[in-house]
Amino acid sequence: MPTTYSDLISDVRKSIRELSLTELKRRLDDKVPMVLLDVREKEEYRAGFIPGAISIPRGFLEIQVEQRLPDKSAHIVAYCAGGTRSALAAKTLQELGYTNVESANPGFSRWKDMAYPVEMPPSLTDAQRDRYSRHLLLPEVGEAGQAKLLASKVLLLGAGGLGSPAALYLAAAGVGTIGLVDADVVDNSNLQRQILHATSRVGKPKVDSAEIAIRDLNPDVKVVKFQERVDSGNVDRIFEQFDIIVDGCDNFPTRYLVNDASVFKKKPVVHGSIFRFEGQVTTFMPGVGPCYRCLYPEPPPPHLAPSCQEAGVLGILPGTVGMIQATEAVKLILGKGTPLIGRLLTYDSLRMKFGELKLRRDKNCPVCGESPTITSYIDYEGFCTLG
Repeated sequence: MPTTYSDLISDVRKSIRELSLTELKRRLDDKVPMVLLDVREKEEYRAGFIPGAISIPRGFLEIQVEQRLPDKSAHIVAYCAGGTRSALAAKTLQELGYTNVESANPGFSRWKDMAYPVEMPPSLTDAQRDRYSRHLLLPEVGEAGQAKLLASKVLLLGAGGLGSPAALYLAAAGVGTIGLVDADVVDNSNLQRQILHATSRVGKPKVDSAEIAIRDLNPDVKVVKFQERVDSGNVDRIFEQFDIIVDGCDNFPTRYLVNDASVFKKKPVVHGSIFRFEGQVTTFMPGVGPCYRCLYPEPPPPHLAPSCQEAGVLGILPGTVGMIQATEAVKLILGKGTPLIGRLLTYDSLRMKFGELKLRRDKNCPVCGESPTITSYIDYEGFCTLG
């Protein structure tokens, strides 16, 4: 049994495979498949790391590694500052059943001295690390993902029932720029479901009221306001500066306009709708899945699709649907999970039941089909009246 630290490290090195930095650099240049595992502390990692490396500090290795690296046959190369912690990490990984592990020796300090490539992590302030600390603990988000959220730009069509929860949760998540499109003012009847607003702001433009709520929740967020209705004349100007559209519109002419604009401009749309006690959510990704016209080639007759003002709506319902829309937007920004592309999620609040319908792209769709016949904006009011 080892009796000293030196004996322990000596025995560990005999039981693992070590890799020179020159060989590691060659493999990186040749794009040899491997997982680079940085076992230094977070503060060290933030000062620079070998390109492509993932960070699991040595003290958290046993706790996190099986979640972060579930494939125990993967080729893993661990490194630290000098080669000692990575040797201990490699030994631990072997004991946990990982079968193809190496330790880089010496470590990152020498790598940097040799002027080999170094990547810098996203720069978050101490206040941001504190605010988003629960995100940073998630391997699927981390500092890189949070930086993506802070750099992203999401446009909300409507600051009402669906836009309210979506805006609040996107702001809380750290989406850096949120656009709000709404021409209305806050009314007492809105407050039963539109949680962005408050009694003290009745009579204010909804975009101004929403800005107050968002800035109070998260001052990191830039709010871009459009106190106007989306139409064929302004849709390009409004859409062009945003990455993702969250559609909370409540009328069919605007939905068809938004669909056509998103296809023309290749912007993903997270679509939500509500009616009485039921809601729906799907994600339209131009060129990947179906569009709104594939789902609804023509609008229903007005008497079959009354508005919430005419038919009523459970005040809690838009909270559920809007939060799902926000979740979809965050997934798109992070590039994680499986978005609702080609799937329509349905929600019945009375039965507390979710369902899913498969959606297919229509090759004869007049906008996204093989031979589109709609290539510019049309008279959407007229189209929906005819429908």
